[in-house]
Amino acid sequence: MALKECLKKEAANAYELTVSVDGEIFEKAINKVYKKQVKKINIPGFRKGKAPRHIIERMYGTEVFYDDAMQECYPDALYEAAKEQGLEIVAVEKLEAIEAGKDGFTFKTDIIVKPTLTVDGYKGFEIEKKSTEVTDELVDEEIEKVRDRNSRMVTVEDRAAEIGDTVVFDFEGFTDGVPFEGGKAENYSLALGSGNFIPGFEEQLVGHSTGEEFSINVTFPEEYQAEELKGKDAEFKINLHEIKTKELPEVDDEFVKDVSDKETLDEYKVQLRAEIAKRLADEAEKDVDNQISEKLIALATDEIPEAMYDNQASDMVRDFDMRLRSQGMDLNTYMQYMGTDVNGLKAMYKDEAEKRVKLRLVLEAIAAQENIEVTEEVLDAEYGKMAEAYKMDVEKVKAAVPADSLTEDLKVQKALELVKNNAVIK
Repeated sequence: MALKECLKKEAANAYELTVSVDGEIFEKAINKVYKKQVKKINIPGFRKGKAPRHIIERMYGTEVFYDDAMQECYPDALYEAAKEQGLEIVAVEKLEAIEAGKDGFTFKTDIIVKPTLTVDGYKGFEIEKKSTEVTDELVDEEIEKVRDRNSRMVTVEDRAAEIGDTVVFDFEGFTDGVPFEGGKAENYSLALGSGNFIPGFEEQLVGHSTGEEFSINVTFPEEYQAEELKGKDAEFKINLHEIKTKELPEVDDEFVKDVSDKETLDEYKVQLRAEIAKRLADEAEKDVDNQISEKLIALATDEIPEAMYDNQASDMVRDFDMRLRSQGMDLNTYMQYMGTDVNGLKAMYKDEAEKRVKLRLVLEAIAAQENIEVTEEVLDAEYGKMAEAYKMDVEKVKAAVPADSLTEDLKVQKALELVKNNAVIK
Protein backbone atom coordinates (compact mmCIF):
# COMPACT_ATOMS: atom_id res chain seq x y z
CA MET A 1 0.00 0.00 0.00
CA ALA A 2 1.21 3.49 -0.76
CA LEU A 3 -0.11 7.01 -0.40
CA LYS A 4 0.00 8.72 -3.79
CA GLU A 5 -1.34 12.10 -2.74
CA CYS A 6 -2.57 13.91 0.37
CA LEU A 7 -4.42 17.20 -0.10
CA LYS A 8 -5.60 19.48 2.72
CA LYS A 9 -9.12 20.63 1.94
CA GLU A 10 -10.62 24.02 2.71
CA ALA A 11 -12.77 22.68 5.56
CA ALA A 12 -11.09 22.35 8.95
CA ASN A 13 -9.50 18.96 9.61
CA ALA A 14 -10.53 17.67 6.18
CA TYR A 15 -8.21 15.88 3.73
CA GLU A 16 -8.43 14.14 0.40
CA LEU A 17 -6.26 11.05 0.10
CA THR A 18 -5.39 9.10 -3.02
CA VAL A 19 -4.16 5.64 -2.06
CA SER A 20 -2.78 2.73 -4.10
CA VAL A 21 -2.97 -0.91 -3.04
CA ASP A 22 -0.36 -3.12 -4.70
CA GLY A 23 -1.13 -6.21 -6.74
CA GLU A 24 0.09 -8.73 -4.15
CA ILE A 25 -2.22 -7.41 -1.42
CA PHE A 26 -5.12 -7.09 -3.86
CA GLU A 27 -4.59 -10.66 -5.07
CA LYS A 28 -4.73 -11.99 -1.50
CA ALA A 29 -7.96 -10.08 -0.90
CA ILE A 30 -9.49 -11.42 -4.15
CA ASN A 31 -8.60 -14.98 -3.18
CA LYS A 32 -10.11 -14.47 0.27
CA VAL A 33 -13.34 -13.20 -1.25
CA TYR A 34 -13.42 -16.09 -3.74
CA LYS A 35 -13.15 -18.65 -0.91
CA LYS A 36 -16.07 -17.01 0.89
CA GLN A 37 -18.32 -16.70 -2.13
CA VAL A 38 -17.58 -19.89 -4.06
CA LYS A 39 -19.80 -21.87 -1.67
CA LYS A 40 -22.84 -20.02 -3.02
CA ILE A 41 -21.92 -20.19 -6.74
CA ASN A 42 -23.37 -22.78 -9.13
CA ILE A 43 -21.34 -23.48 -12.29
CA PRO A 44 -22.53 -26.16 -14.75
CA GLY A 45 -20.23 -29.19 -14.60
CA PHE A 46 -19.04 -28.50 -11.04
CA ARG A 47 -20.51 -29.40 -7.70
CA LYS A 48 -21.87 -26.37 -5.83
CA GLY A 49 -19.02 -24.59 -4.12
CA LYS A 50 -16.28 -26.44 -6.04
CA ALA A 51 -15.83 -24.28 -9.14
CA PRO A 52 -12.23 -23.03 -9.61
CA ARG A 53 -11.70 -19.30 -9.44
CA HIS A 54 -10.47 -18.97 -13.01
CA ILE A 55 -13.63 -20.68 -14.29
CA ILE A 56 -15.86 -18.27 -12.38
CA GLU A 57 -13.83 -15.29 -13.64
CA ARG A 58 -14.04 -16.57 -17.20
CA MET A 59 -17.82 -16.86 -16.93
CA TYR A 60 -18.59 -13.65 -15.02
CA GLY A 61 -15.57 -11.51 -15.88
CA THR A 62 -12.19 -11.01 -14.27
CA GLU A 63 -13.59 -8.19 -12.13
CA VAL A 64 -16.29 -10.34 -10.50
CA PHE A 65 -14.56 -10.27 -7.09
CA TYR A 66 -13.02 -6.80 -7.33
CA ASP A 67 -15.63 -4.78 -5.41
CA ASP A 68 -15.68 -7.09 -2.40
CA ALA A 69 -11.89 -7.47 -2.47
CA MET A 70 -11.51 -3.68 -2.40
CA GLN A 71 -13.86 -3.55 0.59
CA GLU A 72 -11.50 -5.99 2.31
CA CYS A 73 -8.53 -3.71 1.62
CA TYR A 74 -9.99 -0.30 2.40
CA PRO A 75 -9.67 -0.27 6.24
CA ASP A 76 -5.98 -1.23 6.42
CA ALA A 77 -5.08 0.89 3.40
CA LEU A 78 -6.79 3.95 4.87
CA TYR A 79 -5.19 3.41 8.28
CA GLU A 80 -1.70 3.03 6.82
CA ALA A 81 -2.08 6.09 4.57
CA ALA A 82 -3.32 8.28 7.42
CA LYS A 83 -0.62 6.99 9.77
CA GLU A 84 2.02 7.88 7.18
CA GLN A 85 0.80 11.48 7.36
CA GLY A 86 0.40 11.51 11.13
CA LEU A 87 -3.37 11.79 10.83
CA GLU A 88 -6.03 10.08 12.94
CA ILE A 89 -9.28 9.47 11.05
CA VAL A 90 -12.54 10.23 12.85
CA ALA A 91 -14.87 9.97 9.85
CA VAL A 92 -14.81 8.92 6.19
CA GLU A 93 -17.09 11.12 4.11
CA LYS A 94 -16.51 9.69 0.62
CA LEU A 95 -14.62 6.75 -0.79
CA GLU A 96 -14.43 5.73 -4.45
CA ALA A 97 -12.25 3.45 -6.56
CA ILE A 98 -10.45 5.17 -9.43
CA GLU A 99 -8.92 2.19 -11.21
CA ALA A 100 -8.39 -1.51 -10.55
CA GLY A 101 -6.59 -4.39 -12.27
CA LYS A 102 -4.27 -7.33 -11.66
CA ASP A 103 -1.53 -4.92 -10.54
CA GLY A 104 -3.71 -3.51 -7.75
CA PHE A 105 -6.14 -0.65 -7.41
CA THR A 106 -6.25 3.02 -6.53
CA PHE A 107 -8.95 4.82 -4.59
CA LYS A 108 -9.71 8.36 -3.50
CA THR A 109 -11.27 9.30 -0.18
CA ASP A 110 -12.37 12.38 1.76
CA ILE A 111 -11.65 12.07 5.46
CA ILE A 112 -12.16 14.09 8.63
CA VAL A 113 -9.26 13.84 11.06
CA LYS A 114 -8.72 14.44 14.73
CA PRO A 115 -7.36 17.96 15.33
CA THR A 116 -4.17 18.69 17.24
CA LEU A 117 -4.78 21.54 19.65
CA THR A 118 -2.28 24.01 21.03
CA VAL A 119 -3.32 25.31 24.43
CA ASP A 120 -1.90 27.64 27.02
CA GLY A 121 -2.99 29.15 30.29
CA TYR A 122 -3.56 25.77 31.91
CA LYS A 123 -1.24 26.43 34.83
CA GLY A 124 -2.30 28.50 37.79
CA PHE A 125 -6.08 28.02 37.63
CA GLU A 126 -7.74 29.70 40.62
CA ILE A 127 -10.16 27.25 42.24
CA GLU A 128 -12.56 27.92 45.11
CA LYS A 129 -12.78 24.80 47.26
CA LYS A 130 -16.02 23.98 49.04
CA SER A 131 -16.07 24.12 52.81
CA THR A 132 -15.45 20.82 54.60
CA GLU A 133 -16.36 22.11 58.07
CA VAL A 134 -18.61 19.70 59.96
CA THR A 135 -21.11 21.88 61.82
CA ASP A 136 -23.60 20.91 64.51
CA GLU A 137 -26.36 21.71 62.02
CA LEU A 138 -25.03 19.11 59.55
CA VAL A 139 -24.90 16.49 62.31
CA ASP A 140 -28.47 17.34 63.33
CA GLU A 141 -29.62 17.12 59.69
CA GLU A 142 -28.08 13.67 59.39
CA ILE A 143 -29.81 12.53 62.58
CA GLU A 144 -33.13 13.84 61.22
CA LYS A 145 -32.63 11.78 58.05
CA VAL A 146 -32.03 8.68 60.15
CA ARG A 147 -35.12 9.48 62.25
CA ASP A 148 -37.17 9.82 59.08
CA ARG A 149 -35.94 6.46 57.76
CA ASN A 150 -36.93 4.85 61.06
CA SER A 151 -40.30 6.57 61.38
CA ARG A 152 -43.70 4.89 61.32
CA MET A 153 -47.13 5.98 60.15
CA VAL A 154 -49.81 6.33 62.86
CA THR A 155 -53.51 7.08 62.46
CA VAL A 156 -54.70 10.50 63.60
CA GLU A 157 -58.10 10.63 65.32
CA ASP A 158 -58.14 13.95 67.14
CA ARG A 159 -57.54 16.57 64.46
CA ALA A 160 -58.11 17.57 60.85
CA ALA A 161 -55.70 16.84 57.98
CA GLU A 162 -52.57 18.98 57.64
CA ILE A 163 -49.84 19.38 55.02
CA GLY A 164 -47.38 16.56 55.64
CA ASP A 165 -50.09 14.04 56.55
CA THR A 166 -51.02 11.07 54.39
CA VAL A 167 -54.75 10.75 53.75
CA VAL A 168 -56.74 7.76 52.51
CA PHE A 169 -59.93 8.63 50.62
CA ASP A 170 -62.35 7.79 47.81
CA PHE A 171 -62.87 10.30 45.02
CA GLU A 172 -64.87 10.75 41.86
CA GLY A 173 -64.37 13.59 39.40
CA PHE A 174 -66.99 15.38 37.28
CA THR A 175 -66.83 17.93 34.47
CA ASP A 176 -70.09 19.68 33.57
CA GLY A 177 -71.77 17.30 36.02
CA VAL A 178 -70.63 14.19 34.12
CA PRO A 179 -68.05 11.67 35.47
CA PHE A 180 -64.91 11.54 33.35
CA GLU A 181 -62.73 8.53 32.55
CA GLY A 182 -59.92 7.89 35.04
CA GLY A 183 -61.43 10.27 37.59
CA LYS A 184 -62.51 7.71 40.17
CA ALA A 185 -60.65 5.70 42.82
CA GLU A 186 -61.25 4.07 46.20
CA ASN A 187 -58.95 4.01 49.23
CA TYR A 188 -56.45 6.22 47.45
CA SER A 189 -53.41 7.15 49.55
CA LEU A 190 -51.96 10.65 49.08
CA ALA A 191 -49.19 12.53 50.89
CA LEU A 192 -50.44 16.10 51.30
CA GLY A 193 -47.88 18.56 49.96
CA SER A 194 -46.36 16.06 47.52
CA GLY A 195 -47.73 17.92 44.49
CA ASN A 196 -48.86 14.69 42.86
CA PHE A 197 -52.37 15.94 42.09
CA ILE A 198 -53.83 18.84 40.14
CA PRO A 199 -52.87 22.24 41.60
CA GLY A 200 -55.28 23.13 44.43
CA PHE A 201 -56.49 19.56 45.00
CA GLU A 202 -54.30 18.67 47.97
CA GLU A 203 -54.72 22.05 49.65
CA GLN A 204 -58.51 21.59 49.72
CA LEU A 205 -58.16 18.31 51.63
CA VAL A 206 -56.45 20.19 54.44
CA GLY A 207 -58.78 21.00 57.35
CA HIS A 208 -61.11 18.06 56.81
CA SER A 209 -61.48 15.21 59.30
CA THR A 210 -61.87 11.45 59.10
CA GLY A 211 -65.39 10.39 58.00
CA GLU A 212 -66.20 13.65 56.22
CA GLU A 213 -67.80 13.69 52.78
CA PHE A 214 -67.28 16.88 50.81
CA SER A 215 -66.52 18.33 47.38
CA ILE A 216 -63.55 20.26 46.08
CA ASN A 217 -63.25 22.27 42.87
CA VAL A 218 -60.18 22.56 40.66
CA THR A 219 -59.21 23.57 37.14
CA PHE A 220 -57.13 21.24 35.00
CA PRO A 221 -53.91 22.83 33.67
CA GLU A 222 -53.81 23.85 30.00
CA GLU A 223 -50.87 21.47 29.51
CA TYR A 224 -52.68 18.48 31.10
CA GLN A 225 -51.96 15.17 29.32
CA ALA A 226 -55.64 14.28 28.67
CA GLU A 227 -56.73 16.48 25.75
CA GLU A 228 -60.42 16.45 26.75
CA LEU A 229 -59.63 17.81 30.25
CA LYS A 230 -57.18 20.60 29.39
CA GLY A 231 -58.24 23.86 31.06
CA LYS A 232 -61.58 22.45 32.22
CA ASP A 233 -63.22 23.08 35.61
CA ALA A 234 -63.87 19.93 37.63
CA GLU A 235 -65.62 18.91 40.83
CA PHE A 236 -64.31 16.02 42.93
CA LYS A 237 -66.54 14.31 45.51
CA ILE A 238 -64.43 13.13 48.43
CA ASN A 239 -65.00 10.56 51.17
CA LEU A 240 -62.14 10.88 53.68
CA HIS A 241 -61.44 7.55 55.43
CA GLU A 242 -58.20 8.00 57.32
CA ILE A 243 -55.54 10.54 58.27
CA LYS A 244 -52.05 9.25 59.00
CA THR A 245 -48.99 11.11 60.17
CA LYS A 246 -45.35 10.24 60.46
CA GLU A 247 -44.19 9.47 63.99
CA LEU A 248 -40.48 10.01 64.52
CA PRO A 249 -38.51 8.18 67.21
CA GLU A 250 -37.04 10.13 70.13
CA VAL A 251 -33.33 10.86 69.80
CA ASP A 252 -31.80 9.16 72.79
CA ASP A 253 -29.42 6.32 73.65
CA GLU A 254 -32.07 3.69 72.84
CA PHE A 255 -32.56 5.21 69.40
CA VAL A 256 -28.78 5.11 68.85
CA LYS A 257 -28.62 1.42 69.78
CA ASP A 258 -31.38 0.67 67.25
CA VAL A 259 -29.76 2.48 64.32
CA SER A 260 -26.03 1.93 64.91
CA ASP A 261 -23.43 -0.13 66.75
CA LYS A 262 -22.88 2.71 69.25
CA GLU A 263 -24.17 2.79 72.83
CA THR A 264 -24.70 6.50 73.45
CA LEU A 265 -25.84 9.56 71.53
CA ASP A 266 -22.48 11.27 72.06
CA GLU A 267 -20.63 8.28 70.56
CA TYR A 268 -23.05 8.27 67.64
CA LYS A 269 -22.46 11.97 66.97
CA VAL A 270 -18.71 11.38 66.88
CA GLN A 271 -19.26 8.64 64.28
CA LEU A 272 -21.55 10.87 62.23
CA ARG A 273 -19.00 13.69 62.29
CA ALA A 274 -16.35 11.36 60.86
CA GLU A 275 -18.74 10.13 58.13
CA ILE A 276 -19.85 13.66 57.23
CA ALA A 277 -16.23 14.86 57.15
CA LYS A 278 -15.32 12.14 54.67
CA ARG A 279 -18.36 12.88 52.51
CA LEU A 280 -17.64 16.62 52.46
CA ALA A 281 -13.98 16.00 51.62
CA ASP A 282 -14.97 13.71 48.73
CA GLU A 283 -17.55 16.20 47.46
CA ALA A 284 -15.09 19.09 47.70
CA GLU A 285 -12.43 17.13 45.82
CA LYS A 286 -14.90 16.17 43.12
CA ASP A 287 -16.00 19.78 42.82
CA VAL A 288 -12.36 20.89 42.40
CA ASP A 289 -11.98 18.34 39.59
CA ASN A 290 -15.19 19.60 37.97
CA GLN A 291 -14.05 23.22 38.14
CA ILE A 292 -10.68 22.32 36.61
CA SER A 293 -12.41 20.33 33.85
CA GLU A 294 -14.69 23.26 33.01
CA LYS A 295 -11.71 25.62 32.80
CA LEU A 296 -9.82 23.17 30.57
CA ILE A 297 -12.83 22.75 28.29
CA ALA A 298 -12.93 26.53 27.86
CA LEU A 299 -9.38 26.36 26.41
CA ALA A 300 -10.62 24.28 23.46
CA THR A 301 -11.04 27.21 21.07
CA ASP A 302 -9.89 25.41 17.90
CA GLU A 303 -12.48 24.10 15.45
CA ILE A 304 -13.41 20.52 16.31
CA PRO A 305 -15.16 18.23 13.81
CA GLU A 306 -18.84 17.52 14.55
CA ALA A 307 -18.06 13.88 13.72
CA MET A 308 -16.07 13.61 16.95
CA TYR A 309 -19.06 14.75 19.01
CA ASP A 310 -21.31 12.35 17.11
CA ASN A 311 -18.88 9.44 17.65
CA GLN A 312 -18.69 10.20 21.38
CA ALA A 313 -22.49 10.37 21.67
CA SER A 314 -22.72 7.00 19.89
CA ASP A 315 -20.23 5.53 22.37
CA MET A 316 -22.34 6.86 25.24
CA VAL A 317 -25.48 5.28 23.77
CA ARG A 318 -23.61 1.94 23.50
CA ASP A 319 -22.51 2.24 27.14
CA PHE A 320 -26.10 2.96 28.12
CA ASP A 321 -27.23 -0.11 26.18
CA MET A 322 -24.73 -2.25 28.10
CA ARG A 323 -26.01 -0.89 31.43
CA LEU A 324 -29.58 -1.64 30.38
CA ARG A 325 -28.63 -5.20 29.43
CA SER A 326 -27.01 -5.72 32.82
CA GLN A 327 -30.40 -4.80 34.31
CA GLY A 328 -32.33 -7.17 32.09
CA MET A 329 -33.53 -4.66 29.47
CA ASP A 330 -32.33 -3.88 25.94
CA LEU A 331 -32.04 -0.55 24.16
CA ASN A 332 -34.91 -1.16 21.71
CA THR A 333 -37.34 -1.94 24.52
CA TYR A 334 -36.22 1.17 26.40
CA MET A 335 -36.66 3.38 23.32
CA GLN A 336 -40.15 2.02 22.68
CA TYR A 337 -41.09 2.65 26.29
CA MET A 338 -39.72 6.22 26.20
CA GLY A 339 -41.03 6.98 22.71
CA THR A 340 -37.63 7.88 21.29
CA ASP A 341 -35.00 6.54 18.89
CA VAL A 342 -31.20 6.38 18.66
CA ASN A 343 -31.00 9.92 17.31
CA GLY A 344 -33.09 11.11 20.24
CA LEU A 345 -30.74 9.41 22.70
CA LYS A 346 -27.69 10.87 20.96
CA ALA A 347 -29.27 14.33 21.16
CA MET A 348 -29.76 13.77 24.90
CA TYR A 349 -26.02 13.08 25.27
CA LYS A 350 -24.89 15.85 22.90
CA ASP A 351 -23.78 18.45 25.47
CA GLU A 352 -21.92 15.92 27.62
CA ALA A 353 -20.33 14.39 24.51
CA GLU A 354 -18.96 17.80 23.45
CA LYS A 355 -17.50 18.36 26.91
CA ARG A 356 -15.80 14.96 26.95
CA VAL A 357 -14.30 15.43 23.48
CA LYS A 358 -12.98 18.92 24.27
CA LEU A 359 -11.54 17.89 27.63
CA ARG A 360 -9.77 14.89 26.10
CA LEU A 361 -8.29 16.94 23.25
CA VAL A 362 -7.05 19.65 25.62
CA LEU A 363 -5.44 17.11 27.97
CA GLU A 364 -3.82 15.30 25.03
CA ALA A 365 -2.40 18.63 23.88
CA ILE A 366 -1.04 19.35 27.37
CA ALA A 367 0.51 15.88 27.54
CA ALA A 368 2.25 16.50 24.22
CA GLN A 369 3.41 20.01 25.13
CA GLU A 370 4.74 18.84 28.51
CA ASN A 371 6.44 15.80 26.92
CA ILE A 372 4.62 13.47 29.31
CA GLU A 373 5.72 9.85 28.89
CA VAL A 374 4.56 6.56 30.37
CA THR A 375 7.22 4.02 31.31
CA GLU A 376 6.87 0.25 30.88
CA GLU A 377 6.82 -0.10 34.66
CA VAL A 378 3.86 2.29 34.99
CA LEU A 379 2.06 0.54 32.13
CA ASP A 380 2.60 -2.90 33.68
CA ALA A 381 1.44 -1.61 37.06
CA GLU A 382 -1.76 -0.31 35.49
CA TYR A 383 -2.40 -3.64 33.77
CA GLY A 384 -1.91 -5.29 37.16
CA LYS A 385 -4.51 -3.01 38.78
CA MET A 386 -6.98 -3.73 36.00
CA ALA A 387 -6.42 -7.48 36.26
CA GLU A 388 -7.03 -7.35 40.00
CA ALA A 389 -10.15 -5.19 39.62
CA TYR A 390 -11.70 -7.43 36.96
CA LYS A 391 -10.43 -10.70 38.47
CA MET A 392 -8.73 -11.57 35.18
CA ASP A 393 -5.35 -12.87 34.10
CA VAL A 394 -2.98 -10.02 33.24
CA GLU A 395 -2.27 -11.43 29.77
CA LYS A 396 -5.99 -11.50 28.99
CA VAL A 397 -6.28 -7.87 30.06
CA LYS A 398 -3.35 -6.96 27.81
CA ALA A 399 -5.01 -8.74 24.91
CA ALA A 400 -8.28 -6.85 25.52
CA VAL A 401 -6.75 -3.40 26.12
CA PRO A 402 -4.07 -2.36 23.58
CA ALA A 403 -0.92 -0.89 25.09
CA ASP A 404 -1.12 2.19 22.82
CA SER A 405 -4.65 2.97 23.99
CA LEU A 406 -3.84 2.51 27.67
CA THR A 407 -0.66 4.57 27.31
CA GLU A 408 -2.67 7.50 25.90
CA ASP A 409 -5.17 7.21 28.75
CA LEU A 410 -2.36 7.32 31.31
CA LYS A 411 -0.80 10.35 29.62
CA VAL A 412 -4.14 12.13 29.87
CA GLN A 413 -4.37 11.25 33.56
CA LYS A 414 -0.87 12.60 34.17
CA ALA A 415 -1.74 15.79 32.29
CA LEU A 416 -4.79 16.31 34.52
CA GLU A 417 -2.65 15.72 37.62
CA LEU A 418 -0.15 18.28 36.34
CA VAL A 419 -2.89 20.89 35.89
CA LYS A 420 -4.34 20.15 39.33
CA ASN A 421 -0.94 20.31 41.01
CA ASN A 422 -0.36 23.72 39.44
CA ALA A 423 -3.80 25.10 40.34
CA VAL A 424 -4.23 27.68 43.09
CA ILE A 425 -6.85 26.11 45.33
CA LYS A 426 -8.31 28.50 47.89
